[in-house]
Amino acid sequence: MAFFTFLSLGATTRCTLVCKLLHCTPVCNNGAVPTDSSRRRSTNETRDRILDVALQVLGDNPDAGMGDIASAAGVVRRTVYGHFPSRLDLIRTLTQRAVTEMTAVLTDVDAAQAEADATWAGFVARIWPVAHRYRVLLALRRGEYGEAIHGLLGPLDELLADLVKRGQDSDVFAQHLPAGTLSQLAYGAVFAIADSDLSNATNGARAATITSLLMLGVPETRAIALVGDQR
Repeated sequence: MAFFTFLSLGATTRCTLVCKLLHCTPVCNNGAVPTDSSRRRSTNETRDRILDVALQVLGDNPDAGMGDIASAAGVVRRTVYGHFPSRLDLIRTLTQRAVTEMTAVLTDVDAAQAEADATWAGFVARIWPVAHRYRVLLALRRGEYGEAIHGLLGPLDELLADLVKRGQDSDVFAQHLPAGTLSQLAYGAVFAIADSDLSNATNGARAATITSLLMLGVPETRAIALVGDQR
């Protein structure tokens, strides 16, 4: 380690160079003076806070503007626009974050290689907090941002369609509709329930799982049994 001092705004700043191989990072006044890494961390934290607040604000009012989001996040509009140049950019980022989370859950659940209906039930149970958090996307998808949201949801839609097709091939799911259409109807039901009065109830996830399984053609007794297995 190496030590050095320099004057800044009339005050002496003491820094320690923490070196690893050829890279050194200054730590000044025990971290009291911001470094590039701390500034990046602060910027990322502000960005994440804006996204979290945006979900809450848009969940209450899908027509809320950037000013409403800035006010709720405790920042000025310029800060929000600094991270997201337009409302579309904000919506796209929220959608991409949702897709990343949901795709990770589905991939993890599907890795167990269980029956398709059991995999679907496990997916909905695990995805319920995410579906409730991102339920506003259902309303936004029906509006002017529908095309952008639909495009970003493509990878998740394909995974869901593949799962339903696997269920159809094994006679677990109904075959009266193409797998892509059937999966969208069933998954749409999950988001619809997340956006209803049941969303804050204990039975919300149970209702979403059973309803979506019924829409996939799973007998009621089997759907209820699958939900029971998750307790």
